[in-house]
Amino acid sequence: MKCKSMYWLAVMISLLAIGCDTIEDGSHVDPITIYEKVNGNWELTNLKMVDEFAKANKVEPSEENLSTYFNYEDFKIKFNVDEKNRPTSYEVTGDVPALFAPKGYWTLSSDFQQTNASAVRILLYSDAQKTQKTDELRVTSVPGKNKEMQLQLMRTSGGVDFVSYVFKLNAIN
Repeated sequence: MKCKSMYWLAVMISLLAIGCDTIEDGSHVDPITIYEKVNGNWELTNLKMVDEFAKANKVEPSEENLSTYFNYEDFKIKFNVDEKNRPTSYEVTGDVPALFAPKGYWTLSSDFQQTNASAVRILLYSDAQKTQKTDELRVTSVPGKNKEMQLQLMRTSGGVDFVSYVFKLNAIN
């Protein structure tokens, strides 16, 4: 009988020792937003024009590389954020034809990457209050460790996409 009570005493002490153990998880840190990933200077590595109608109807060629046409190799874009990583202004530099307004203000359709199929959009505005939307860019590849981003500018007529421009960008340090 004495061994049985000693056994239960040992089990209870070990359970108490395990139950009192706390795990140190460190301090809480806010999740990284897409604003933080998009913020900064970007240079064009490739610009492709896609004929969306031809692509949908499997007509070739449906794509054209525009990277070396019209000085697009000089294309650079800077997305600015404030001290709280909230978007402020953007500016395109380089002697390039404008596919969208070369400067203005921006925001994102979502702070974080969506789990569904819809891409986060960079919404472009002509005014600091962000009431006059001029265009939107789809973020089709979010910057990560490799510091690359892909944006898509879609042109639509009558609710139908007819041409898109796909910008492949690398971060400039």
